[in-house]
Amino acid sequence: MSASVKLTLDEVHSLSIEVLSHAGFGQAHAQAIANMLYTCQLDDCQSHGLFRLFMCIETIKAGKIDPQILPTVHETEASIIHADARGGMSLLAIDSAMPKLIEKTRKHGIAALAVNHCFHFSALWPEVERLSRAGLAAMAMVPSHSWVAPAGGMRGSLGTNPLAFSWPRSGQDPFTFDFATSAFARGEIELYRRAGKALPEGVAIDQHGQPTTDAQAALDGAMLTFGGYKGSALSIMIELLAGPLIDDMTSLESMEFAAGAGGAPHHGEIILAFDPNLFSGGKVTENHHRAERLFADILEQGARLPSQRRYAARARNLERGYVEIPQQLHADLLKLTGP
Repeated sequence: MSASVKLTLDEVHSLSIEVLSHAGFGQAHAQAIANMLYTCQLDDCQSHGLFRLFMCIETIKAGKIDPQILPTVHETEASIIHADARGGMSLLAIDSAMPKLIEKTRKHGIAALAVNHCFHFSALWPEVERLSRAGLAAMAMVPSHSWVAPAGGMRGSLGTNPLAFSWPRSGQDPFTFDFATSAFARGEIELYRRAGKALPEGVAIDQHGQPTTDAQAALDGAMLTFGGYKGSALSIMIELLAGPLIDDMTSLESMEFAAGAGGAPHHGEIILAFDPNLFSGGKVTENHHRAERLFADILEQGARLPSQRRYAARARNLERGYVEIPQQLHADLLKLTGP
């Protein structure tokens, strides 16, 4: 087992702020990003925790992001909110628009947040969980870079294209899932490469379209969708809803925009929120019991609900007051705080 380092929960946040500030992110952006990284690291989500600081730094170095610019938020008379990141990271734009999204959802029953012109590198589940903890059901989708081959294809046309959903549960952690439509997350492949580990079968092809378990060959080639044609179709749907629908880039366009530079992809994001009270005609309690009966039936069979392991990790880390990360990762992160 590789050596690890214990970081207190405060150190997770302060290390993130130190790295981001040293790289040139403004205070508001640094706080929004650090809060996301803290949330993911607290739940032992290693691929989207402190490890993602490297992508933040790469994005700065690529020279296309504005790390200081503040987003603008525009409401329409309809139930749609537009948050323009203006070439900054997505998280501050989402934070700025979230209160309006909650307000409009409670007024109309359903509302959407379109986030445009943003660089995106983070998990989606913290965003939809924030809405479910406000009593709303929610979905979120983003494209990325065209790293993923469509079913039957030989090169990347689609993004990893994650989909997240969260359902509120009274007195309990919400029912939440967040997964890429690729068979493997891009961040996971990068972690496998760093660790020198072979990938599972069926998640990637090399530059010649041949199956590969070599992480570097996968990064140089293309990833595959889960579920064959079904995952491919779902990924295309996300391209459309989080791209042309909200007047923003597809993964192909995002890749072209990057022009070979590293860092986070540049595109848009769509978040949909639903008010169970208005949808059910005020019968929230009755339908809460209906949903809980479904969850109970699943658990009684010995199955588990998505995010149960993550919630268990969160409870454990909160109780002991620290998280553990690989020693080499910690050493590499400390280098980002120096001159």
